[in-house]
Amino acid sequence: MNAAPISHAPAADRPRLAWRCRRGMKELDLLLAGWLDARFEQASAEQRREFEALLELPDPLLARYLLGGQRPERSDLAALIECIRGDSRIMSTAARDGNLPPGPALQDMLVPGGTAERS
Repeated sequence: MNAAPISHAPAADRPRLAWRCRRGMKELDLLLAGWLDARFEQASAEQRREFEALLELPDPLLARYLLGGQRPERSDLAALIECIRGDSRIMSTAARDGNLPPGPALQDMLVPGGTAERS
C-alpha cells in the first residue's frame, strides 16, 4: 500500500499549515487561518500547493497582497488571494485599492512598501 504524499492528504497537513498561518499581524492570521478552516479540505491539490506557496511569502508582501490591494505577478497566487479576500469577513468591504489608509506615509508605517505601484 502506497502512502499518499503529504500534499495530497489535507487532514495530515492541517496542523502544520495552521501553525504556518500564524503570522506577525493579526489580520493576516485571521485571513489565512480563515481560508484554511473554510476551504482547505475541499480545495484541489493545486490550490493546496498554491496556499503553501503563499505561506512562504514574507509578512510585508502578504500584507500588501491581502490588505493593501496589490496584485501578485503570479496569476495562480492572484486567484487564491482574491478567494481569500473574498471569503474574509474581517473587512467591511473589499476596497478596489485595498483597505489600508490612503496616506502614503501612514501606509509605509503599516506595511513597508505600501505605496508600491499597484496594477
